[in-house]
Amino acid sequence: MVANKGFIAGSCLILAPVLQAISTFFWQADRQGISTGTLIVLSTPCWIVGLAYIFHDIEKRVPRYAAIAFPLAVYGCVGGASFGLQGMYEELFGVSHDHTVDLIGQHPAAAFITLWMGGPLFPMSLIALGAVLTRIKYVPLPTGALIVAGGIIFPLSRIPREATIAHMADLILLLPFTHLAVQTLRNTPARTTTPAAVRTEHS
Repeated sequence: MVANKGFIAGSCLILAPVLQAISTFFWQADRQGISTGTLIVLSTPCWIVGLAYIFHDIEKRVPRYAAIAFPLAVYGCVGGASFGLQGMYEELFGVSHDHTVDLIGQHPAAAFITLWMGGPLFPMSLIALGAVLTRIKYVPLPTGALIVAGGIIFPLSRIPREATIAHMADLILLLPFTHLAVQTLRNTPARTTTPAAVRTEHS
């Protein structure tokens, strides 16, 4: 079971930034569109599963941080999925991104909860995670620094919708999370011995 969890988590830590990076190649001139939105939604459970494993792994070393930061990180992932769904609806109904922002602005409470608060929590969570992982020496300094840098650049590309900066941000995030994925897979035992097997060996 432990091996399965590690393999799934490691795979998700690679798939999440890969799917996210691919999604930006489908940006349209005035909106994200259906393809981008779909890829963002697909990346969301991968982010949650991968981050859940990392937070669980560091929980004993930074229990207070893990207890507070993980729910916020999940909220941030859901906020990202909300933007993905928004992009899908923009193309589906033939409207621009600016127009949908104006429309959602007519419902400030809903917009704040689903988009304006949820969305920024994702890059903010990455910035904090990169700093903490570096501080407790869970990852080398370059890996932690790239996570922090990716978290900083991420909104700078999404808010003005600059594709070139978005590709850069995606690459910056892909590198450290690939390192985390490899680290997770290497630290995962090939198999686990069940209690029944132990009893058989010692009988």
